[in-house]
Amino acid sequence: MSGSGYRPAFSEAFNPDSLPILDPISPIEDVSEEWAWGGARGRGVRVGIIDSGVEEGHRMVGPVDGWLAASMAAGDVRLSSQPHEDAMGHGTACAGIVRSHAPDCELYSIRVLGPGASTGEAFIAGLRWAIENGMHVCNLSLGTTKKAYYAALHELADLAYFRNVILVTAANNFPISSFPCEYASVISVAAHEGRDPETYYYNPMPPVEFGAPGINVRVAWRGGGTSLVTGNSFAAPHVTGFVARLLEKHPDLTSFQVKSVLRALAANMRREEL
Repeated sequence: MSGSGYRPAFSEAFNPDSLPILDPISPIEDVSEEWAWGGARGRGVRVGIIDSGVEEGHRMVGPVDGWLAASMAAGDVRLSSQPHEDAMGHGTACAGIVRSHAPDCELYSIRVLGPGASTGEAFIAGLRWAIENGMHVCNLSLGTTKKAYYAALHELADLAYFRNVILVTAANNFPISSFPCEYASVISVAAHEGRDPETYYYNPMPPVEFGAPGINVRVAWRGGGTSLVTGNSFAAPHVTGFVARLLEKHPDLTSFQVKSVLRALAANMRREEL
C-alpha cells in the first residue's frame, strides 16, 4: 500500500511527538564493575526462581516475597499463591546462590517441578505468570527436550524479551538440544570449575553464552542443609544474581543491554592497558 495518509503498522513509535530521548551509557566495552553493580545488593529487583520451590527461612535463602505453584489436576493447570515447600531441593539451591550475590533482592518461589507438576504445561504456566506479574529477572535452571513445547516456550521467551523480563537459563547437562536455553532471547549459562563466585566467562560461540561456577559447589538444600553438587543448573543463578545487582543500579536497561554489559565484564574479556 502507499499514499500520503498511510502509515505502516508499528511506525507510531517513531512519531516525532512520541519518540523517547534515550540516556546514553559509556562505550560498552569500557563499562566497569563499579559502574555496573558497585555497591548494589539487588534491592527492589524481583527475582523469580522457576523451579521446585524455595525453602523459606533457610539460612542461605532468607525470606520469600511471593509464591506461585503450578500443578496439574484432571488435565488442567491449577495455580496457587499459597506458600509451599521445596519438592526436591533444587530450587532452594538456586535461590541460595542468587541470595549470595544479591542479598536484598525480592525472591519469588515459582514451583513448576515436583509431585503434580513437572510437565511442560506447568512450566509454561509458571513462566507466563512470572512475565505477567512483574518479575524483573527469572532463573530457569530447567528446560525440556520435548519439541511439543518448543513453540509455546519460544513465544514466551520473546514476550519476556519485549517486556524487559530477563530470562537466565541453564544449559542442558547433556549434549542434546533443549530449550529455552537455546533461544537467542535468553541468557544461557553452563558451568566452569572455578571456585570464585564472582568470576564468569563469555563464550563467543553460542548458544551457551556464559560460564559460571557449577562443578563441585556447596549449595543450600531443603531441610536447612547443604549439598555438594555439579550441574549447569547451579551456574545459572550466579548470573541471575549479577543481573539483579545490575538492575538495581540501572533499572531501565533493556534485555540486549544487560547481555552486552555482562559480556563486557566477563573475566576473559581483554582489557586495554591505560
